[in-house]
Amino acid sequence: MAETEKITININVVDLGKVDLLVEQGFYSNRTDFIKTSIRNQLSIHANVVDNIITDKSYVIGVCHYNRESLETVLEQNKILDIKVVGMLIFADDIDKELVIKTIKSLKVFGVLKASPEIKKVLKQ
Repeated sequence: MAETEKITININVVDLGKVDLLVEQGFYSNRTDFIKTSIRNQLSIHANVVDNIITDKSYVIGVCHYNRESLETVLEQNKILDIKVVGMLIFADDIDKELVIKTIKSLKVFGVLKASPEIKKVLKQ
């Protein structure tokens, strides 16, 4: 099962009341069920657009993990990475900022970035 991420939304009271009414009538088991269903429906409607962007721009879909060994291999091969992920990108704790600076040209994550605060700071520059 894919890892989940908690989000917070603001919704006006009238729309919230409508959601609660649908829950009460049995269309959804709770507010979360309504929100998840709504998100899935919108993603389904826009699936072709998302798929085209992912294909055209060479995104990785899912969970992508880098550790010290994988980045050292990139460095040994004299490569620099353009990382684009839809899902989750994880940088292991054994990676230091110097290695990141030497091996990563650019980074775009649609989803979740898991890394130490030091690595996140370097990647935002």
